[in-house]
Parts: sequence; C-alpha cells; structure tokens
Amino acid sequence: MPSDQDQLAGALLRSARIRTGLSQTAFAELLGIAQPTLSVYETGRRQPTLPTLLTMLNKAGLDLRLEVVEHNSHDDVLAEWESSLDDNARDRLRAQGYRLVGGDG
Repeated sequence: MPSDQDQLAGALLRSARIRTGLSQTAFAELLGIAQPTLSVYETGRRQPTLPTLLTMLNKAGLDLRLEVVEHNSHDDVLAEWESSLDDNARDRLRAQGYRLVGGDG
C-alpha cells in the first residue's frame, strides 16, 4: 500500500484533473500521457519525477507552489489559535478548565 508521501503527487494530479472537470482519459490526453499512466499516478502506485509533475501541471494551466517553513511547536499553533478566539470564547474555555497556552491566564 502506498504511503501518504507516495500519494502526494497523485493527489495533486487528481485535484488538478477535478479542477479542470475532465475525465481521466481527457486529462491524460491534455497532459500527453496514457490514461493508465495517469491512473497509476493518481493512486500512488507510481510517482512522476518532480520535473514531470511540474510539466504536467503546466500543461493543465496550473502552477505548483512550495514553501519551506519551520515546524511550529504545539504551543505556537495553540497560541495562534487562541489569538483568533474572541474574549467570550476564551473565557468559556477557561471556565471549563482548559488551560490555554502560556500559563495561568
């Protein structure tokens, strides 16, 4: 069974195909590949190289944007989430015994 990482390129291609509203056959033709090849890519049984993936997405009129970011610690994620809460929601969580990030508040 393919791992999540193995299925990433396939998920991107499937998403691109769905965006275009095309069948696998029509999308494969647009990309210049055989439909069975698209099928094995979409299911993660085989992965295209990055240059091949970029070429296929380009043919579909799409760009792939990647960003390298540092991992957030749990506290960073929770602090960001807490900052999005209004005072009433924050107070209700605290009243229920939830300790939000950073302490005693």
